[in-house]
Amino acid sequence: MSTKGEAFAGLSVAVVTPFKGDEVDYDAFRAQIEFQIDAGTNCICPVGTTGESPTLTHPEHERVINFVCETANKRIKVMPGVGSNSTAEALRLTKVAEAAGADAALQVAPYYNKPTQEGFYQHFKRIAEESGLPQCIYNIPGRTGKNVEPETIIRLAELQNVTMVKEATGSLDQASTILGATNLTVLSGDDSLTLPLMSVGARGVISVVGNIVPRDMIALCDAVDRGDLAQALQWHRKLFQLCRDMLGLSTNPIPLKAAMKMLGRDTGEMRLPMTPLEPGQEASLRKTLTAYGLL
Repeated sequence: MSTKGEAFAGLSVAVVTPFKGDEVDYDAFRAQIEFQIDAGTNCICPVGTTGESPTLTHPEHERVINFVCETANKRIKVMPGVGSNSTAEALRLTKVAEAAGADAALQVAPYYNKPTQEGFYQHFKRIAEESGLPQCIYNIPGRTGKNVEPETIIRLAELQNVTMVKEATGSLDQASTILGATNLTVLSGDDSLTLPLMSVGARGVISVVGNIVPRDMIALCDAVDRGDLAQALQWHRKLFQLCRDMLGLSTNPIPLKAAMKMLGRDTGEMRLPMTPLEPGQEASLRKTLTAYGLL
């Protein structure tokens, strides 16, 4: 069955924001974008969780959106993080992304203020109705403090511009409920759950580990699409420990930036309150990268 956000099936990568001397390093950022284009990645998602949007100023956030859209130049889709716990601010950022030429908007559920389900509905409804961009609802209650319940997402699916869900609840039951009741494109928000979620009908992943091994994540998604579950399982098992380290050793994107530094692709710099891996964690990560064949 065709889904509303089918154009975003496959691999999207939640790209890092490179820093150098506490400033955004646009030269390194350009190299990261070209790396994803060369790999055949379908879409990049800047200024999300992995892109450290909480520590960017509003002007920096807007400049990154504009820079990524301009650099991508329609050679790869761009779905920037534009969510906020203020509906007015989320709408403002969405319009910035739309004007910049983004292809969709990644809308994290409002965090900290813990809206009711009706509050979630009205928040996403207003943005969807006042923007022309396809909207991807990013549901990650482990960070936001509250789940957008399936019933709310089912209501939102009736809106024309709500086309996708980034599913990061960790619940196959929730994903299955949404998939059974809507024609939304569901994308995994947890790398290690990509195969399980695709097995019940999800169409791809917005990936962290794709910053390092995009071709391998594409191979996993392609294998599922071909119905070659044995090959997909091989990729899942190969990727599993790497995925677990990226999200399990410490808070995202701390392990990812450490890995990219080890691989010579980033300075590893972050802004407070994000701090580097402990020495033991770093040694564990280096062991995983070596075992995978990256070092």
